[in-house]
Amino acid sequence: MNDTEYPAVEDPSQVGSYDVLTNTGGGYVWDAVLEYRVWCHPARGAEDLHGGDDYFYPFEKYHDALAFSLATEGAEPPLALIRQDEYIDEPEIGQYVHVREVRITEWPVEFLQQPRRTRNTIPDFLSECLEKLRSEMN
Repeated sequence: MNDTEYPAVEDPSQVGSYDVLTNTGGGYVWDAVLEYRVWCHPARGAEDLHGGDDYFYPFEKYHDALAFSLATEGAEPPLALIRQDEYIDEPEIGQYVHVREVRITEWPVEFLQQPRRTRNTIPDFLSECLEKLRSEMN
């Protein structure tokens, strides 16, 4: 993905208002990007603003988050804070469960290459997995 391909945030007026504590990773699909985050680590050279604790800066646009990340000592590459209205859980490798509840999670921005969820995304994914399993059994 190049910089112009990263999705816009759902509601720019809400950037910076989301809880610091979220889930991390997973789910295979996404419904909305809420903000882009750059985590800063004083132990790695970031300015110590919170008594040695890590902290993040929220951004509306990916390219702004990336520029800040590259220019700031002790900063990680940007993450995307996303909302999943439904998602795919994988409690064990190869075992997939369709979960129908809202979840807020941080993702590496590369995960945004995965499809935005549509009505058929999860059922199609599960159907393909079942078909693959059947063909492996024959």
